[in-house]
Amino acid sequence: MTAPSSPRVDDDELVLLTDLYQLTMTQAYWKEAMQERATFSLFFRQMPPTRRFMLACGQQHAAALLCQLRFGDTALERLAGTGLFDAGFLDWLADWSFEGDIWTLPEGTPVFENEPLMEVEAPIAQAQLLESLVMNLVQLETVLASKAVRLVIAARGRPVVDFGMRRMHGVDAAVRGVRAYRSAGLAGTSNVLGGLRHDLALSGTMAHSYILAHDDEREAFRAFARHYPGTTLLVDTHDTLAGVRKVIEIMREEPEVAVRAIRLDSGDLGELARGARELLDAAGHDDITIVASSGLDEVQIETLLEDGAPIDAFGVGTQMGVSADAPVIDLSYKLVEYAGTPRVKHSPGKINLPCRKQLYRRRDADGRYAGDVIALRDEPGIDGEPLLRPLVRAGRLDDDEMARADEARERVRESLERLPDALRRLAPGDDGYPVDLSPELQRLQAGS
Repeated sequence: MTAPSSPRVDDDELVLLTDLYQLTMTQAYWKEAMQERATFSLFFRQMPPTRRFMLACGQQHAAALLCQLRFGDTALERLAGTGLFDAGFLDWLADWSFEGDIWTLPEGTPVFENEPLMEVEAPIAQAQLLESLVMNLVQLETVLASKAVRLVIAARGRPVVDFGMRRMHGVDAAVRGVRAYRSAGLAGTSNVLGGLRHDLALSGTMAHSYILAHDDEREAFRAFARHYPGTTLLVDTHDTLAGVRKVIEIMREEPEVAVRAIRLDSGDLGELARGARELLDAAGHDDITIVASSGLDEVQIETLLEDGAPIDAFGVGTQMGVSADAPVIDLSYKLVEYAGTPRVKHSPGKINLPCRKQLYRRRDADGRYAGDVIALRDEPGIDGEPLLRPLVRAGRLDDDEMARADEARERVRESLERLPDALRRLAPGDDGYPVDLSPELQRLQAGS
């Protein structure tokens, strides 16, 4: 019997997580002795229709991983087995490591069309090889963080908890997604491995199966509350408001039984929340909170709260876990400079901005974001705060800069306060946020 393949990509395999053409192009550069320094820029051309901004997430984590990549013996043997690569090239790969520079936006930075999330500068045979892995790492976390922050906005300060692991696209997405959720400001996750690995509080109640496994719903509630004082009880298995009454009766019969919250997971959540709140308050349990779940997204949460539903927290699963309304972004990793010369792609609709760049963000008198300027890296006279920062120099990670990745949650919270009101709206629409090109970048574009 064949052993099942592992769902895990081991560290020594990560260097093979690339598209074939990255390796064939790298071999071609090696054969042609092309060793000049190149700059590749990571950006997206088009905002998803249901987004007004994206949260750049995963780029600093990606940069740290890139510094660790090596072609070990097993990876080289597997490449040799394809018959596509010369022995001399494989010997060269055996000594390969990233020796260039990487500039990134701090994790949790709001970002817009054509703005560089990351720029990689290295000999072209090093920088080219990183494209597929960089895009995979940054795509996932940016998409999930950008969805999660919309839920945070919709919840208006109420906790949002991740319940999405079971329907996410694979093990890697489920674990790394929690890192994005933490940055975006979620309060917790039901995902044990993801929560423990990425330091996000674990949260969860019970499934309907626990209730159904007992002959009596009341006794199921009683047993679970005894096992886990201060727990949350799922009350909608049979009749939601009848379930709430049973919780109240248990607490009257056994005052020592502590229930922190009830959870609603089906039906008209607004009406049920109002009915549950009335029952709990009348029984003197105004301290018991109401948690709602059941296929929620940010639009439904916003609607519930606008209608005055007395819901104190939300559990969100599939809609966030797969970013159902915007599961991808038009992310690109493009060569913008080689051997000191600007490089521009002229394909219709796919033009890139040449050269090494810097992104500047202006603020108005109230500290709100007023607009961005994309400029050349060393272009003088540009107003605003420069956002791209050197994270890797000559292949070495700046530990102080890397520590800023752990500040992403606070950065997102502060950014939400500084965003113009239009950018915080959940409905699709043109927010009018200006992203301009600097004079020198305009000149290069015009002459390209």
